[in-house]
Amino acid sequence: MLASLLRAFCWTALAAAPLSASCSGAGGEAGAEARIERPDFPGEEAHRLVARQVAFGPRIPGTPGHQRQLDWMRAWLAERADTLEVQSFTSLTTYGESLNLTNLLARFHPGRPDRILLVAHWDTRPRADQSATPEEREQPVLGANDGASGTAVLLQLAELLARNPPPIGVDLLFVDGEDYGPSTADMFLGARYFAENKPADYKPLYGVLIDMIGDQQPRFPIEGYSSQAAPEVVHRVWSVAAELGYGDVFVQENAGSISDDHMPLNEGGIRTIDIIDFEYGPGNRFWHTPQDVLENTSPDGLEMVGEVLTELIFRGG
Repeated sequence: MLASLLRAFCWTALAAAPLSASCSGAGGEAGAEARIERPDFPGEEAHRLVARQVAFGPRIPGTPGHQRQLDWMRAWLAERADTLEVQSFTSLTTYGESLNLTNLLARFHPGRPDRILLVAHWDTRPRADQSATPEEREQPVLGANDGASGTAVLLQLAELLARNPPPIGVDLLFVDGEDYGPSTADMFLGARYFAENKPADYKPLYGVLIDMIGDQQPRFPIEGYSSQAAPEVVHRVWSVAAELGYGDVFVQENAGSISDDHMPLNEGGIRTIDIIDFEYGPGNRFWHTPQDVLENTSPDGLEMVGEVLTELIFRGG
């Protein structure tokens, strides 16, 4: 972490210098380049990737929509990432169901020791358990926000990083089985599997999980488990957001704790925070309901989160 921070300072100081300029890193190593300009993150294009996912239908493990999305993501990432690692595994639920699940790890500069991990889940909820009527509660959730929004940002980042090689290593992790449920005993399955089956000697500087970021009125307070497990990462991310002019959305406010994929990652030794909107629609009435559709999402939150992540990457973590 210290080496990364010092290198980021060096790049900032050299931003106006000739491209041939260099300075020494934390260990006295020469050759750090002048800061690379951050490319813009296109929120509208990311939102089109939300629409593409929604068109597959619900992405529940074992369904055709789940397989179609997996095939599409594998092709998208294999074309853009330096390497693509596929983790296929089976998980037995507390109800005796056997789920065939797949994590995808798209890696840029896989050999570099200084790297960050960005995470989203790509599956959707089998049952709309927060709906008002018993009939609706048996319907699947389409997951335009809860699943597709975070995945879309990471897929768009893969496109951006393929065109603009980053100054550090970046790993994009798409986890499966996050939202199966109904209880948390049968959730976060892909994150748990990754935490127990990481690449050898895998030690990223930190991780950032993004979840439910596509609300039409985005607002990202500080999640409680994140501030407990990795307060320095929370400070870094929310400070960058404020610098970019998003302080009214990335609010410096503690809003309670949410169980999510960052918890097993922290337990596995990866200091990870969660960027999440606590309220989806007025009174949170779209969460885990059939109303989690494209029409209730917006490019705005995708672009803000994408810009923050891109800034973190191109200032060196």
